[in-house]
This record gives sequence, structure tokens and C-alpha cells, in this order.
Amino acid sequence: MARLVLGLMSCTLFTTVNGLYSSSDDVIELTPSNFNREVIQSDSLWLVEFYAPWCGHCQRLTPEWKKAATALKDVKVGAVDADKHQSLGGQYGVQGFSTIKIFGSNKNKPEDYQGGRTGEAIVDAALSALRQLVKDRLGGRGRGYSSGKQGRGDSSSKKDVIELTDDNFDKNVLDSEDVWMVEFYAPWCGHCKNLEPEWAAAATEVKEQTKGKVKLAAVDATVNQVLASRYGIRGFPTIKIFQKGESPVDYDGGRTRSDIVSRALDLFSDNAPPPELLEIINEDVAKKTCEEHQLCVVAVLPHILDTGAAGRNSYLEVLLKLADKYKKKMWGWLWTEAGAQSELENAPGIGGFGYPAMAAINAREMKFALLKGSFSEQGINEFLRELSFGRDLRRL
Repeated sequence: MARLVLGLMSCTLFTTVNGLYSSSDDVIELTPSNFNREVIQSDSLWLVEFYAPWCGHCQRLTPEWKKAATALKDVKVGAVDADKHQSLGGQYGVQGFSTIKIFGSNKNKPEDYQGGRTGEAIVDAALSALRQLVKDRLGGRGRGYSSGKQGRGDSSSKKDVIELTDDNFDKNVLDSEDVWMVEFYAPWCGHCKNLEPEWAAAATEVKEQTKGKVKLAAVDATVNQVLASRYGIRGFPTIKIFQKGESPVDYDGGRTRSDIVSRALDLFSDNAPPPELLEIINEDVAKKTCEEHQLCVVAVLPHILDTGAAGRNSYLEVLLKLADKYKKKMWGWLWTEAGAQSELENAPGIGGFGYPAMAAINAREMKFALLKGSFSEQGINEFLRELSFGRDLRRL
């Protein structure tokens, strides 16, 4: 188990230090300082990969990305270390790695690349996008091109925003177990038009992060006047939050994508079940959990012969309670019995103060912290609270 944890961490450290691309490659490294100049102000078509050096998928993509960059001499192929430059990744709604976006005729609305991760597939997509770019130029469409449609714009930009009407509202929203954030708008409203791209981008991000458990929708209140009257809509845009069995409440937060997403994730956490508390029965359990979460909370409990079933269950109940309390952090939660995973215990020195014991491990950054206080609800809560406030972790 120690080899597993240390192996994950050493691999992460190596790729972080050495990066994925160098100046000798045809891939152009992009940062917040050069992105606007190189990409947004350019007339060229850009394919941009948002990656993290520790990401295994990104590492496997690297040689294919370089191959595509070499083949596409007339197309700019760039890469952004979004783990380092999080502001740039956040600006374009990057949530996973690797994410590839195509910056074509409308640089303000890049398209997501959903194709294969081979050089050939990437080149095919670039050539297709290049053909579209030429057509746009022939049609007089430059940077910032809009379809010119009235009302809410083209359907592709708001594909994850659910359009609601007087006829389908009750079935979709009131009869649903999901959480709904509903915007009531008027097509002529300037504030609504400003909100539209933020609402659409947030809808896609929220759908991905909550697995569809929180939905963003829109109602044209000038057409669907029954709904507008029912919910007392007097100004535009008005956003209301609907949860099963509760009266709707007004959303009065910020109107940016990040503000909307943040509120949606809070709603999701409030309604989500507590995270699973998994027993480490083999290395795969630990590996999968630590790869999928930024932080793993690992508890090592006394042998059941020392505590009995009642004692064991009392420890597990405390862990489950605290896992629920800190579920918004989206940490991984693991437990094992003393001696069952001795190599894991020895790696960060878990158990040096006896059992039960606890450690928090960040496998990506090769860091950890040990619980020094009492293994009680109060002691563990204080330990986790410090972690949530950014307590420094020690290097392995």
C-alpha cells in the first residue's frame, strides 16, 4: 500500500516539475499573460488543450497532441497548464482534464472538442473547423460573430438550459426530486441578454458536476403568463430556486457563471447523500479513491477483538457523521483495521500515537497531515476544520 501511495505521488511530482511541453515542440505554451494576445486577438484558428501535469489522460495525450501540432502548421495548437493557471481554466469553464477547445471565428465562444485523442482525429477536427472558419470569413463573419437570431440566441449555446412553459412546468419541476434554478426572462430585457451566456455556461457546468441533480431552466415570462402570475414575477430577470416539498425562494446572488455554479453546488451538497466511507480491502480501493479526490481522509481503527462490534460501530458512526458534515469538500473517506494495511500505516507514520489514528493524504502533491488530537467527534472535527481552512500539509 505504501508503494501504491508513494508511487502515485512520485509520478505526480515528476510530471509537475518537468511539465508536458517544451520550447522545442510545435505546441505553444499559453498563460494568462499571453493568452489574449496569442489567441483572442488572432485571426488564426486555435486548438487549445487545458491540462494538468499530474493528469494521466493528459500525459497519454501529449505525444498525439505534439503530432497534431507538427502536422497542422497553418493551425495554432496551444496548451494551458490549467492546474497552474486556474483563472484561465475557470474563465472557459474547464472542469476536467484534458479539455480541448477550438477557438474559431467567434473567439468569445470556443467550441468543445469531443473527438478521439489521436493525432489523426485531432487533425481531422482541425481541418473541419478550418473549413468552417473560411466559410465564416467568406460570409463576412469575423470575430464576435453572432447568428443574429432574436430572443435567446442559437440552441447550441444553451443546450443544457431547459426551456419551461405553462404546459410542462409542473411535470418537470414540481413533480421532480431534483433541484431547479429557474430564470424568468423577457426577450427584450437587456439584463436578461447579458445573463444568457453566463446562465448557459453555468447550466453545462452544473449538469456535469451534479450529474443532473441540479438543473438550470428558463421561462419566457412574456409568453408563459400563467407562471409569471403564479410566482409574482415583476422584473427581469428573476431567478427562483425550487426544491421538492418547499416553497420557491428567490436567488439573490451574483449573475456570473462562477456565482451561479457556486450556489448550485451548495444546493447540491445540501441535498446530496453523505460520501461513502469505504473499507480498504485492497489497493484498488485506495488508489481509486485517492485518484478521484483532492484529499483522502484515512482512519485506522483498533482490531475488532480489542473494541468489540459495539466499539467498532461507534467509531464508524463518528466518521460517517463527520463525512456528512464536510461533504461539500468532496473528500474521499477510507478506513482500515490496525495491521491490515501495515505498509500504508508506515508510509506517513499513522499509528505513531496508538490506535485509533487518522491521516489526511494529498497524493497529487505528496503531502499529508496526521491527527494529533483525540480520536473523538470534537477532536476529528477540529482536525478537519483546520484542513478545510488550508492547513499546511507535510511532505512525505
